[in-house]
Amino acid sequence: MAIASAPTPPRDDAPRVLTERRGHVFLIGLNRPDKRNAADFAMLQQLALAYGELERDPDLRVGLVHAIGDHFTGGLDLADVGPRLGPHGLDLVPEGGLNPWQVDGRGLSKPVVIAVQGICLTLGIELMLASDVVVAAAGTTFGQIEVQRGILPFGGATIRFPRAVGWGNAMRYMLTGDRFDAAEAYRLGLVQQIVPDGTQLGRALDLAERIAAQAPLAVQATLANARTAVREGDAAAEARLQPELARLASSTDARIGMEAFVTRTPASFVGK
Repeated sequence: MAIASAPTPPRDDAPRVLTERRGHVFLIGLNRPDKRNAADFAMLQQLALAYGELERDPDLRVGLVHAIGDHFTGGLDLADVGPRLGPHGLDLVPEGGLNPWQVDGRGLSKPVVIAVQGICLTLGIELMLASDVVVAAAGTTFGQIEVQRGILPFGGATIRFPRAVGWGNAMRYMLTGDRFDAAEAYRLGLVQQIVPDGTQLGRALDLAERIAAQAPLAVQATLANARTAVREGDAAAEARLQPELARLASSTDARIGMEAFVTRTPASFVGK
């Protein structure tokens, strides 16, 4: 399924992030195509607000992050963001927002699928690492190039990149800033599927809708337990398995799922 992205350059006062509800899927689109979707401060804040909306709204079950135009992101707009860096770093989350890179101690409880294309640099890779499933167009080029700009990755790559692809593989790219292609990203495990250019959003939407069709409490509990294992260790995750199973087993969705199994009919979950 191919979905066309409108490449019309936004005005200076146009939204940097476009959102759209498609059933239970929340589409979040980077919208600065004339600048290769380089993230200025307005984009960072609007992206944080979109993540906050995804987190709060019980009707939204899955986020789908994509980009308008030919490129996912050229990275950070240092000319705009650089002067805003203070002694404690960058404060990018306004009231009602949630840090999309989830490096401030607060995580998103819902899954995120990402579709990338064109150039995907720095914070784009870090968004991938902070998400759950990534679909890449075949022509995508990646780069974690902060060391070439005199800074370090501050959106979680130093934490998640080595864990995702192995120490040597991560350092190979983080310490050189070298670019790599979609085939290498797939080999490393950064992306889960490569598709023909122009079809990445449609495929990502298919996956997001597939996830959204499952029992949302069960999806969130599965995600939370896996993250607990990563953050706190296996023992902490193991200790929560049986209590979570008991909680979910008493839910309306568990009853719906059992009825669907017995009657061999599709389940329509309600999130309760």
